[in-house]
Amino acid sequence: QVQLVESGGGLVQAGGSLRLSCSNPRRTSSNNGMGWFRQGPAKKEREFVASIDWNGGTTRYADSVKGRFTISRDRIASTLYLEMNALKPEDTAVYYCAAARGAMAAGTMSSYAYWGQGTQVTVAS
Repeated sequence: QVQLVESGGGLVQAGGSLRLSCSNPRRTSSNNGMGWFRQGPAKKEREFVASIDWNGGTTRYADSVKGRFTISRDRIASTLYLEMNALKPEDTAVYYCAAARGAMAAGTMSSYAYWGQGTQVTVAS
């Protein structure tokens, strides 16, 4: 079983930065691809934000966050990160980390088997 715990969310002004973390206390996701998704207010579905494969060699980003967000992982610490810069009000959402079913990570929710509880990010204009 993969347990994921997000942290680092909060309230920030537009243009500011936040760093989200996702820990895996039982260290059972080191060989899995990982990803970040978000669900904005009044949105019915979560949308893909970024993903990283098991060894950090390949990363993918949604067009809306390219150049502003950076996904990374520390396999030894079994922690996933999302560095968010130049935040915009439309980035306001609950952010979820997820562990993929395999070593690679794609942009679809069906690729992921385990999810964290989410952390709220609010960007004020």
